[in-house]
Amino acid sequence: MAEVRKHVVFHGRVQGVGFRYTAKYLAQSLELTGWVRNEYDGTVTLEIQGREALINKLLVGLNGGHFISIEWMDTKEIPLEDEHGFTVKM
Repeated sequence: MAEVRKHVVFHGRVQGVGFRYTAKYLAQSLELTGWVRNEYDGTVTLEIQGREALINKLLVGLNGGHFISIEWMDTKEIPLEDEHGFTVKM
């Protein structure tokens, strides 16, 4: 299966609830690469790369968090990057 890279902006109760570290844990467990960062407007931005089925699994896992409440996501496919690992950006 081919790899894809997605840029996702999450809206809802996504800051101060462990969202970024849940994303990091899920990404690493699924062997996906990318990064996640809180934004000043209260959203969270995620860039994630890997097999699309695994990315979808990560998105479902994020929405199942106890305190996380995703109201909607703005998603677009972007070009692949040469990277290794997943980071939480400050």
